[in-house]
Amino acid sequence: MRNRKLGKSLLASALGIAALAGLSTPAGAAATTATFTLTGGTGLAITAPASSALSGGTTESSATTATQMGAVSVSDTRGALAGTWTATVSSSDFTTTGEGAPAIAKDNVSYWSGAATASSGTATRLPGQLLAANKVTLDVSRTAFSASAVIGNNTAAWNPTVSVTVPAGSVAGTYTGTITHSVA
Repeated sequence: MRNRKLGKSLLASALGIAALAGLSTPAGAAATTATFTLTGGTGLAITAPASSALSGGTTESSATTATQMGAVSVSDTRGALAGTWTATVSSSDFTTTGEGAPAIAKDNVSYWSGAATASSGTATRLPGQLLAANKVTLDVSRTAFSASAVIGNNTAAWNPTVSVTVPAGSVAGTYTGTITHSVA
């Protein structure tokens, strides 16, 4: 009986080896390794509104105007694995026409990004300033939004709020400044 079991076990092993041998490349076959290269897209791009009308105020006292400026969006088509990007924002001074009219300095301009309004792809996205309580002055370049752990192509959009504190002694007029977003 014991010899029968051993014989059956050997027969099963032999059949298993024979089955595996059927998976190998036949004698008249040739294997080809095929490869291709996938290049990244055009890279990083950022878009922002061409213009934005902030709400006005009066010269009677120091006032603060705050307005959402419109969608800012980043498109990342680099196809990165574990990539990152950071969008930054800065401002110029705000000036008005009229000889000798004082400018409203950029340290009176505040910004907060708020949460993402749209996104696609795989990435961990972080707003620079989620809430109004987190606003920052634009006297220096600040982080507006960032992404880490990027895998492949991705996008992010947000609608930031810009506020300007009008200092006492400002003259009446239409003030113009430039808010610049960039991404790297």
